[in-house]
Amino acid sequence: MDITQLQQTATQVRRDIIRMVHAAQSGHPGGSLGCTEFMVALYFHIMKFDSKHFTMDGKGEDLFFLSNGHISPVFYSVLSRAGYFPISEMSTFRQINSRLQGHPTTHEHLPGVRVASGSLGQGMSVAAGAAMAKKLNNDDRIVYSLHGDGELEEGQNWEAIMFAAHHKIDNMIATIDYNGQQIDGPVSQVMNVAPLHQKFAAFNWHVLEMDGNNMEEVVNTLHTAKAATGKGKPVCIIMKTVMGKGVDFMEGSHEWHGVAPSDKQAVLALDQLPVTLGDY
Repeated sequence: MDITQLQQTATQVRRDIIRMVHAAQSGHPGGSLGCTEFMVALYFHIMKFDSKHFTMDGKGEDLFFLSNGHISPVFYSVLSRAGYFPISEMSTFRQINSRLQGHPTTHEHLPGVRVASGSLGQGMSVAAGAAMAKKLNNDDRIVYSLHGDGELEEGQNWEAIMFAAHHKIDNMIATIDYNGQQIDGPVSQVMNVAPLHQKFAAFNWHVLEMDGNNMEEVVNTLHTAKAATGKGKPVCIIMKTVMGKGVDFMEGSHEWHGVAPSDKQAVLALDQLPVTLGDY
């Protein structure tokens, strides 16, 4: 897809997010909306994968691990739009016996999901392990992962960050959603993780930064990150985003971390997000 097509897809994905969370009256719209450009660029422009023949091993494919699993609405929308499962299945989000639970799980056997990610702080370890396995198997594809900035308060991340650099796992690209918000308020007030660029650099990672809500910049930075792999260092992208991006009354507020819009709010939100690919 070109930039215009990616932007149109992102608009539809944002509609999916609002509609899923509103219908369930449960879920996490804020971070999902903020990470939409990244997820769309990754699945519709950057990654190599076979959505029609999904395997847990993913041999010969790029892999993606969502560490901050609460932003499952954006993950499910992108997976379905990329062909992993019917888009109509989004209507079952968070329902009993649905494969689309609030946090992605593996026992639901949903194509595209290779690890459960309900508990925060574990995705960096999973991504490092998967990337190391690919190197051992002489599989030259890349492992991508996404993490929240508040999630980095979990200590396991830093063990994995140290591990990846020590073992020169240079086929992984970890992106940090640096929106500055978490469920209890600003990350800087709850438990400051700044300065992230300097911290990852000190752990001997190759570090890039980007505006995660500018599609062209996201695409260009992901290409730069790919070009930086295979050079002895794991790659980190510090991605600055706006929580709730695309819906004016949600933007920049931690209060939309895990709150579903009311009927009236859903209408207001969807009025700002025109149909581009067709609703489910």
